[in-house]
Amino acid sequence: MHDPTAADLRSPFLADPGTKKLLSLPLLLWEAALSESRAVQGYWSALWRYAGEFAAPGVAAQALFLGRETRRSLDDSPEEARAGYGELAKIAMRLGMDGLMQGLRVASEYHGRESGRWLDAWINTFLKDGDGEDLRDLAARKATLMDALAREYPRAIREIGEDYGIHPEKGGYSLVHETERFLLYQVLPREEAVRVKAGGKPVLVVPPYVLGPNILAFLPGRGRSYLHAFADRGIPTYVRLVKDIRSTPAVQTMEGEDDVLDTRAFCEAIKKRHGKPATLNGFCQGGLMTVCALLTGELDGLVDAHVTCASPMDGTRSASLKAYLELLPERLRDLGYSVKRLPNGNRVVDGEVVSWVYKLKSMEREAPLTSLYRDMRLLDRPGQDEPKINPVAAAINHWLVHDRADLPVSVTRMSFDSHTKPVTEDGTLPVKLFGRPLNFSRLKRKKIRWLLCIAAKDDLVDRHSALLPVDKGFADAEVTVFPKGHASIATSWSAPDSLCPLHAVFTDAEGKEARGPVHFHQELDDRLEAAKARKKASAAKPKASEGAARGGKGAKGTRATGGKSR
Repeated sequence: MHDPTAADLRSPFLADPGTKKLLSLPLLLWEAALSESRAVQGYWSALWRYAGEFAAPGVAAQALFLGRETRRSLDDSPEEARAGYGELAKIAMRLGMDGLMQGLRVASEYHGRESGRWLDAWINTFLKDGDGEDLRDLAARKATLMDALAREYPRAIREIGEDYGIHPEKGGYSLVHETERFLLYQVLPREEAVRVKAGGKPVLVVPPYVLGPNILAFLPGRGRSYLHAFADRGIPTYVRLVKDIRSTPAVQTMEGEDDVLDTRAFCEAIKKRHGKPATLNGFCQGGLMTVCALLTGELDGLVDAHVTCASPMDGTRSASLKAYLELLPERLRDLGYSVKRLPNGNRVVDGEVVSWVYKLKSMEREAPLTSLYRDMRLLDRPGQDEPKINPVAAAINHWLVHDRADLPVSVTRMSFDSHTKPVTEDGTLPVKLFGRPLNFSRLKRKKIRWLLCIAAKDDLVDRHSALLPVDKGFADAEVTVFPKGHASIATSWSAPDSLCPLHAVFTDAEGKEARGPVHFHQELDDRLEAAKARKKASAAKPKASEGAARGGKGAKGTRATGGKSR
């Protein structure tokens, strides 16, 4: 047998680059196959996680549905029940097919784009020399991507909770007042050099019950916080936080009237601190609550301005929600299917089930397969050597996955009624508080200035739902249309250097000059200060006249001052 010598190994044949590549090809393909195997495992692990997160609230929904149907079966006829179940089965099949078909479309688009990468990798592997990405490199990239999607991304979503949202225990917030149901915090500026204007006009922000307050302090450390957009400019900024419903019976049994009375108590405390009426600022569902509170008359003299952001004024005008509700048999359009009983006997609306309803409404965007490929594209952007987890995307997912809380039945009923019963032709809401009808025209009579902000691509509260008071002429309101979707006012445009900053005048999504809530609020404060100065100058005029009548040094001084005033 011939033993290879050093000379053999240094032969021109073995030293040829093409030969070297040919000899290394089996190892390269083996490593590519191993990486591809890792990528496949990561893919299915991630898809299983997405499917589990999507379906988890369905378990609670099924239990509540069965309990509700058991109670209703005593009153409803079997024929009605069978008809309802048949319609429900059709809806489930339709939604399932919509989600599946959209997921397959998204997957096809993704893999269609990726096919070019794989073709280049094959060419680089077998036909070319050089530094181009070969099959081993591409497979390793895919394995890293799937590992990030299956393991690192969920961890990043959990860990971003330390930076995301409102954390009074870490400082930056001062507890000012509380009731049985709510806590009133002042939001402090992040920079020590910024001082709160003690005599400045205050703003009270009311978060939504469903979405929670944390979205309004999205990523304060990264300059993305709706609350701090006010506070960081020295504006006295307050936020109303609901107490933990699980441990607070007063929240569990709260009525709409309690919400209004507690808001009034907070507005009284705020006016006492600053000597000026507040601007009431409701976000999403919070805007519906603030509008109702103003229409009761309980806040007269305490609030002179109103800001709403992506808030539903008449949910029946929302095309997507209307289409979704019309799918349901009439007997199933019942809030009772989401109500559960707590160990203490109180009934609340299950927050998990409510969040699932919104997912079902947006099935084509929220289906597991669609969500998976959406995040794959997010992590695997062109020009990136490795998957990069965007903190903003992680924070949004943290909000969607972890910010779920149960809701008071009565308050949820107000929202449910506003989405199933239209505002009347004279502007009366389908909700009563303190036994009083609520009509939008009261805001006009009381001359309460209103900035109505909407999002151009809002699929939760569309423009027709939000702009009803303006479209129908029930109220005078200034309208600003922000780009992007429902939460963008808090997550994107709260950044001071964004294209539509809350403190500035900018060109909005419809191409018109508009302004953000902070600018609107500051202009109101400037007007109050100017009116105060005029009143002070007017009060000094009689003294000036008296001094002029006496003559002398005082008269000369007064005439000089008067000349400056003129």
